[in-house]
Amino acid sequence: MDTLDDLFRRLEQLNEIGAALSHERNLDRLLERILLAAKQITHADGGTLYRMTEDGRHLRFEIVRTDSLAIAFGGSSGQPLSSKFPDLPLHTESGEPNNSMVAAYSALNLQTVNIADAYTAEGFDFSGTRAFDARTGYRSQSFLTVPMKNHENEVIGVLQLINAQDPVSGEVRAFSYADQRLAESLASQAAIALTNRQLISQLEELFESFIQLINTAIDEKSPYTGGHCQRVPELTMMLAEAVNATTEGPLADFSMSDKDRYELKMAGLLHDCGKVTTPVHVVDKATKLQTIFDRIHLLDTRFEVIRRDAQIRMWQAIAGGRGESQARQELEASLAQMEEDQRFLQRCNVGGEAMQPEDQERVRQIARRYRWQDAQGKENDFLSADEVENLTIRAGTLTEAEREIINHHIVATIRMLESLPWPKHLKNVPEYAGGHHERMDGKGYPRGLTREQMSVQARIMGIADIFEALTARDRPYKEGMKLSQALSIMRKFRDNGHVDGDLLDVFLKQRVFLRYAERFMDKSQLDVA
Repeated sequence: MDTLDDLFRRLEQLNEIGAALSHERNLDRLLERILLAAKQITHADGGTLYRMTEDGRHLRFEIVRTDSLAIAFGGSSGQPLSSKFPDLPLHTESGEPNNSMVAAYSALNLQTVNIADAYTAEGFDFSGTRAFDARTGYRSQSFLTVPMKNHENEVIGVLQLINAQDPVSGEVRAFSYADQRLAESLASQAAIALTNRQLISQLEELFESFIQLINTAIDEKSPYTGGHCQRVPELTMMLAEAVNATTEGPLADFSMSDKDRYELKMAGLLHDCGKVTTPVHVVDKATKLQTIFDRIHLLDTRFEVIRRDAQIRMWQAIAGGRGESQARQELEASLAQMEEDQRFLQRCNVGGEAMQPEDQERVRQIARRYRWQDAQGKENDFLSADEVENLTIRAGTLTEAEREIINHHIVATIRMLESLPWPKHLKNVPEYAGGHHERMDGKGYPRGLTREQMSVQARIMGIADIFEALTARDRPYKEGMKLSQALSIMRKFRDNGHVDGDLLDVFLKQRVFLRYAERFMDKSQLDVA
């Protein structure tokens, strides 16, 4: 019989367990703690925790423990359950309630079942238990099976305990009334904790799915940024974990909890959400003259027009009495010049790292060298002012105005994220996501923050964003850099105050770049071992 002291002690344990369950975030650890706690307060040798499947037709084994046989499946044991313990059906093949199985009966009837001895109990099928005992030499005797009901009185799981033991002698005994009441109380608390955790998990899944929806929209809008939205978070977390593992140097004090990791992961996924506002023709501008289409084809057409006009002028000159030989020589020289200029403009249109000033001046000369008539018969310079501006872009394919449009995405990102009612554990997402274009020397954008004004997480994201952009293979305007070239540029960025030097040192020493490269870069880019 339970003494008052023992009951008081077990009630204290129950209170402690309830508090502990409410703080557990990991679902597998929560399930394990529920079963271990139930075993502890009832002095049970073994136990099983079942969860209701999503279709409500089966009970699924989640955690199995038997101390005297050293059996441990599920939870932190590292031993999976799926292949050894098939789901328990709640109904027979004919649709009848499966009341012969104790756990199914408890779930179907919302009742606790307390059996003193399975070998003498009537009304239940314990053939599987007897077969288990025959294989192992175990003696499954007392059973306590408790349904776990949520706030809507729906069964979400079943807690089954086996072989209560006398705390003094160790002899197997029946589960007492006090054991049953304590187990029922724990099952109620556990059901609330489990339901809360499931609801939180579902909300987190919904939130992450919504983020993925945004990134999918960006991906559908532009395949050149969709991959970026997926890779930057991966590299961000790789570098963050490397910094978290650092035990010496200026970053030794940096540490992350699971909540911190989740917050940074969310920031990584959302860091470019403002790109949903960026026009597609700017995001995808693969050549200097591209808008909705590549206008280089208009220039090719104009060259055909001025070639035709040159030929007409030659025949008119010949008809007017000029010597045919000289007229043809002049035409051939003119056509050769046109051909050379056309190829030059085609090369300029591709874009590159740095256009020389003399090439920019040659574009301007070509613009004035030729005249052409449009469909209305109006004579124009060969190149419009806008075409000259685009073809003389010094680096890349974007004009200053277009760069401002691209850069505006980070302003849009910050505005979008700061407008959301973030919960406490995600309150830093706007700062982390909004700082990846800032520089350590204060010359970045949009806020011109310095290193001291930024969190470590925002600085981490800045490195991840740049390195991914340098090595990406899916940009329309360039090939992905070799690893050695990208690392050389990152070192220069460190030296000129663009990125955080302490973080880049971890990035290099811990070889984070190589782990990322092996997952996301083409083998032809991996020239650093």
